[in-house]
This record gives sequence, C-alpha cells and structure tokens, in this order.
Amino acid sequence: MGRPRTALLDQERITATALGLLDEQGEFSVPQIARRLGVQTGSVYHHVDGRDGIVELVRERIAEAIDTATLDARPWDAALAGWARSYRAAFAAHPRAIPLLMANPVRAPRVLAQYERAVALLLEAGFAAADVMRVITALENVVLGSALDLAAPEAMWEIADASATPRLAEALGAVRGSRTDQAFELALEGLLATARRVREG
Repeated sequence: MGRPRTALLDQERITATALGLLDEQGEFSVPQIARRLGVQTGSVYHHVDGRDGIVELVRERIAEAIDTATLDARPWDAALAGWARSYRAAFAAHPRAIPLLMANPVRAPRVLAQYERAVALLLEAGFAAADVMRVITALENVVLGSALDLAAPEAMWEIADASATPRLAEALGAVRGSRTDQAFELALEGLLATARRVREG
C-alpha cells in the first residue's frame, strides 16, 4: 500500500496550525485549520473537543514556555516576580492569542496546575484565601497588558510638531532603553509592594 498523501492528523498538528493562524490573524476557525492541513473539517473534530478544545490546547502550548520552577523560589515575592517575567515572555511570543484566551475560561489541566502552584505559594506565604485570586488577577493584568505592549511599536507617539506638545516631546526624548520593559518592571514593583501590604493586613 502507498503512503497517505497527508500525515496522520493529531492534536499536535491541530494545535500548531491553530497557533499559526492566531499569530497571523488573531483568530482561527476549524475549517481554516482543516484547509491548512489538507483534511475535511469533520476529521479535525475527531481529535479535539470542538473549537473550545482547540483554544485550550493553544493555551497549554503557550503556557509550556512558562518556567514554573520560578514558583519554587523563596521568598514568595521573588517567586511571583520570576513567574511574572516568564509568563510575560511566553505570551509576548504570541500576543495575538491573548484576546482570544482572555475571553475563554481556563480549563486546560496543565495550566490549572500552574495556578494551583501559584495559589499554594501565596497561601504558604500567609495571604488570606480571600486575597489570593485578586493578587493573581492583578498580576495577570500587568503581565498580559505588557505582553500586548511588547507587540506594539516602540514609538507609540508620533509628534509632527514638538512645539504643540513640548512636555511630551521632552519626556519621550528622555527615554533610555526599552520603554516597555521599564514600564513592566515599574508596574510589577508597584503590584508586589501593594501585595506585601495586603499580606500584612
């Protein structure tokens, strides 16, 4: 028997194709995935739990790049900062996936396991259970917002006439290094300072 023209379909190929489409256009559909893989749309559904299942496979794929060993560091704030930096880097590689993933509940077991470790870290550090998720959510707001900012042009303000906005022109001219990286570290530092106060009650 001759070999099939198309390699066997599996979750790995489906996930890689969906992520490629997201990187290109910020969205994907199951028929688009099928066309890219040269199969019928129904064949894709034999390997995944619908479109939502593909979203979770993409989430897991991106999250694989997050260094969860950072959550083993101590003290807790150093662990959280390390996790945040790695989390940001993972999603900065696929910024167009962020809006889609933010709009869908997290169900992927390996991603939930990361959150479990982050929650355990904060509880062990003495945070009240009622404060844990607001700290993690605030951290994600900083991380994902900054990951999106990394995909934006470095020069987000285009000034045609500096005399019309002299203070803005001066401030922009004073920037040294990466504005985005500096802004992220400032926001992270502020978040951690606030989290320390929350922990102390």
